[in-house]
Amino acid sequence: MRIFPTSGHLVSWAKLAPRTIQSGSKNTSGPTGHGNPWLKGVIGEAAMAAARTDTFLGARYRRLVKHRGHKKAIVAVARSMLVIVWHLIDDPTAHFEDLGSDHHQRLVNPARRTRDLVRQLEALGHAVTIAPVATGA
Repeated sequence: MRIFPTSGHLVSWAKLAPRTIQSGSKNTSGPTGHGNPWLKGVIGEAAMAAARTDTFLGARYRRLVKHRGHKKAIVAVARSMLVIVWHLIDDPTAHFEDLGSDHHQRLVNPARRTRDLVRQLEALGHAVTIAPVATGA
């Protein structure tokens, strides 16, 4: 892996890195480019298969497809897979451990989630009063 000193170099070579086109103060996303057609084909097919699984990568696809669309979500999952592959090849002692499809739900701060839900209800025109639940034995 001396050719690619970081995972970003490999992702860029494969043309799976996000591309930003800037004109003045406006930023837009651009096409990823051609890259290596065999690598992009294989990693894209693997990303399509991973999108249908109950894993971290499947959850990543389902989160992104809502806002970005199918193609951009597949490219993002393919990029994530390529980064994982680079780390596994670069460090022979590394082991892959899936974070699980509920990884992002486990990271959510309860106070932040409460605040966000209250704001959503208030935006819908509801008056919200929060009282802690009494814990009794």
